[in-house]
Amino acid sequence: MASSVGPIGDNAAAEENVVICSGGCSVTLLPAFGGKISSIEVDGQELLQTPLNPYSARGPETGFEESDAGGWDECVPTVAACRVEYPDGELHAPDHGDLWGIPWQVLESAADSATLRARCTSLPLELTRSSILTETDSGWTLHLLYTLVNTGNARVPWLWSAHPLFAVDPGDRVILPEDVASVRVEGSMDGKLRAGQQILWPVAEQTDGSPRDLSVALDPEAKTGDKLFAGPLQDGWCVLDRRQSGLRLTMSFESAITPWLGLWLCYGGWPERPGAKQICVAIEPTTASTDLLAAAGESTRWLSPGVSVTWPLELCIDRVTRETV
Repeated sequence: MASSVGPIGDNAAAEENVVICSGGCSVTLLPAFGGKISSIEVDGQELLQTPLNPYSARGPETGFEESDAGGWDECVPTVAACRVEYPDGELHAPDHGDLWGIPWQVLESAADSATLRARCTSLPLELTRSSILTETDSGWTLHLLYTLVNTGNARVPWLWSAHPLFAVDPGDRVILPEDVASVRVEGSMDGKLRAGQQILWPVAEQTDGSPRDLSVALDPEAKTGDKLFAGPLQDGWCVLDRRQSGLRLTMSFESAITPWLGLWLCYGGWPERPGAKQICVAIEPTTASTDLLAAAGESTRWLSPGVSVTWPLELCIDRVTRETV
């Protein structure tokens, strides 16, 4: 079944969702809501952060915390809202970029694959994402291929970041390449990590002097939310070891094209408003060393008129046992 029709939120009208399947794994995409990958389900187990709010209409002024704040979105041309002056114009980019807040076009879909496209509202950039789900000996692989093209008449700046929010249990572990000895703190909701500092990975000293193993998922009562950056990486991968769930998630990417990795470690600390909180780890391959295009400096990407750039991303989902090394 390539697609299904049904409600995608308690307060939303029925919309056509795109569902791709392989074996016991299914991936659901919501073209009407930013092309969001809303669900990756394995044998009945949801791998992504479930919606904090019902799906509803959003626009350029909608803050990400006002949305469902779950699933997997694509952030272009920035992650944090910003204003950037460039030689041929001025960019006003909203929170989490343009694309999560607008409908995407379904170019094609089949039982195990789909291709969607959307055009940015702040810059003349068009992103196409193709998804193919395959079964492997130990699980499944979601193959993603991105193409970004400048449809305008001027050279423009941009960054891209994947934004998958993976559900976690206390004790789940984030594993980075062995040569990653430190990470930079982009932000810390409770101030226990000092923004702007380079800190040791995986065991870092918090602002109160106590040690914390950043690689280990905490209990939701920790009420923390920290954004970190690793890179530039020589080896483009990151593992989320969900041993209690019997799964190991490996994100693989080409470090020559996407050399940085953002990590959002949120254990009940966000959103700041009343209500449900995220309990998740976001593994975010990205072209830039920061969420803010205005501060990306040398890691800012530029695209000339009519030029396109393509890059891959893979999510491997493997079944494991407690004895698996």
